[in-house]
Amino acid sequence: MGRVAGKVVLVSGGARGQGEAEARLLAREGARVVIGDVLDEAGQKVAAELGDSAAYQRLDVRSARDWERAIAAAEQRFGRLDGLVNNAGISRSGAIEAMPLESYLEVISVNQVGCFLGMKTAIPALRRAGGGSIVNISSIAGLRGVAGMSAYCASKFAIRGMTKAAALEVGHDGIRVNSVHPGTIDTPMVSGPEFANVDKAAYFRKQPVPRIGTSEEVASLVVYLISDESAFATGSEFVIDGGVMAGERHDGM
Repeated sequence: MGRVAGKVVLVSGGARGQGEAEARLLAREGARVVIGDVLDEAGQKVAAELGDSAAYQRLDVRSARDWERAIAAAEQRFGRLDGLVNNAGISRSGAIEAMPLESYLEVISVNQVGCFLGMKTAIPALRRAGGGSIVNISSIAGLRGVAGMSAYCASKFAIRGMTKAAALEVGHDGIRVNSVHPGTIDTPMVSGPEFANVDKAAYFRKQPVPRIGTSEEVASLVVYLISDESAFATGSEFVIDGGVMAGERHDGM
């Protein structure tokens, strides 16, 4: 029996990277998964590989209508909705004085508004199912500042705050809401041009766990939070960062 056997979970941004890993592990642990994304070909491929336990639904997280369609697809295909993983996200870098407003708002629209719309639309369905779990993917950039990443930090701090507010609002309905705060994870997001000049070997050497994280490691934490194993956890921040937030390690120490 899998850890999330019988549960129906919607994963936004589930076509690749961290979201794909989450969708695959949830399915492996017994859940039926709706993969929401704008990458139609990649999302359909993942769903096809997972077979009858998965379905792909186009989902632009900035669209309230798309969210309504995705929730409806979960209930029509699998009969209910027990969990939501608000995973979709983007990043744009640049100093505050140089960042175009359009770039800032693009990040806020996907990361922050997308998370808000996901919770807003999923909560009634979770209520109909008798309760459930929402997992909002934030970042350690939602716990501390990162120079050149003001839009990303703003959106991830917002997710952290919305998570706590939502947990207070829906706890008595049997719905739990938690945030996950990964450090640097090996996904397409960290392969962009803004990271081209970063000495990754030197950067990770400072961590207590001196390497980049994997999508599968984050997925394991997500499965825990969707599962009944985490029944007493809500409104909380779960950090998975190789120890970065613990402090700074110096050579020889």
